[in-house]
Amino acid sequence: MGHAVLVGAVVAIISGVVGVFVVIRGQSYLGHALGDFGATGASATFLFGLATLWGFLGAGVISGAGSDVLGHGHRRRGRDVTTGVIHALVMGIGALLLYFDTTMTNVTGAPETILFGSIFVFDPSLVPVVVVLGVLTLLFLLILYRPLLLSSLDADLAKARGIPVRWVSFFFMCCMAMAVAQSSLVIGALLSTALLIGPAATAVRLTKRTSLAMVWSATIGIAATWLGILLAYDSYDWPPVGRGWPVSFFVTSLILLFYLVSRFRLRHPLTVARETQTESRRKEAIRHEYSVERHS
Repeated sequence: MGHAVLVGAVVAIISGVVGVFVVIRGQSYLGHALGDFGATGASATFLFGLATLWGFLGAGVISGAGSDVLGHGHRRRGRDVTTGVIHALVMGIGALLLYFDTTMTNVTGAPETILFGSIFVFDPSLVPVVVVLGVLTLLFLLILYRPLLLSSLDADLAKARGIPVRWVSFFFMCCMAMAVAQSSLVIGALLSTALLIGPAATAVRLTKRTSLAMVWSATIGIAATWLGILLAYDSYDWPPVGRGWPVSFFVTSLILLFYLVSRFRLRHPLTVARETQTESRRKEAIRHEYSVERHS
């Protein structure tokens, strides 16, 4: 439980902070695809007896970088098509590797562990690795923060100010892959998008400031993860007694609940007008935030 709480908090913070930019940049589908890319890598490392973390991380970074390179110069629709083509190929390879995992090894439960996560059987020796990777991801994102903020809002304006938009996008892709790889350890590859997108989508409805949205997103992610771990632990005494329900079910359900609460809150008649102007105000806030930080 101690390891689960620690790893869950680190993953929730990383996913929440990175997820805010994923939502702003409209890359939710790519975030989902990175989880499946990582599942293929994890299937390969599982087959050779290695830690699935390295498979999630390696395949996610390589495939994400490939999608970014091949989709460069295209509009969002073109990038989605490129990602979809690569996604289909990598998923096919992943299906083959999972087949080998179940037929050529004596270890059972490989598909469930890779696809749906198993934080209670997390290797304790990997806890420091996850913490270090999380800190590195945050530091990397902190370095990218200002140029990433402006390029997410207006790529042409960012280029005019001398920002290497191409490289900023590439390095952010690496940050996203690292976040997805770590969240896959908690709730699995298929559901990793929940921690990446759900808290961030909720946070951007609560505030128009990007920095504050990151704080909200990380807080919501930690709350959903810790409550999910607690409920999964307590479910050992629920039917069927002695088995326990999966953590991923509770985490994803709580994230959806938080998101729905934020939507209903903003549907109040007094806040409908503000909801309709959220995007334009957010852009103004981003421009102001970038200008203030650059001046400082």
